[in-house]
Amino acid sequence: MALDRWIALIILGICLAYGYAAFFTMDQLLPPFMQRNPIWPSTFPKVLSVLAILTALIIVLGLEKPADEANTPDIDYRRLGDYHIYKALSLLGLMVLYALMLRPAGFILATIGFLAGGAIILGERKFHYLIPITALATGIVWYLVEGVLGIFLRPWPFFLG
Repeated sequence: MALDRWIALIILGICLAYGYAAFFTMDQLLPPFMQRNPIWPSTFPKVLSVLAILTALIIVLGLEKPADEANTPDIDYRRLGDYHIYKALSLLGLMVLYALMLRPAGFILATIGFLAGGAIILGERKFHYLIPITALATGIVWYLVEGVLGIFLRPWPFFLG
């Protein structure tokens, strides 16, 4: 079995456990007034788990490839050094750094840094486009979360207020 199918099999196991939790354990603790709502807090996890299980099954069963390509593996695990592992690991490290810096640096600075850093890792070099676009995208997301949804999201570092 090819490496992509093994990875999909691992993801399938994780999604099955996540789906079990979403379908059978999340709804017992709901208060009675929420049990009559059409959309529960577990609705999105249920949809997400079903879609992820279907996607993983499609990859495990090999249905995403044409019949003539079914025997040729896409990823050669013996040549992992030829792939862009540095970029992938750098992006994972940047995600961890973003999660750690979100509270002390504030949403706006941490998100602009994450988006700009991710774009630089992936090869973007036009900084005169990169910084305004990431700032605009961050501002729009912050406004939607703070202003429209009404969820408090600290925009600036803690020492600025």
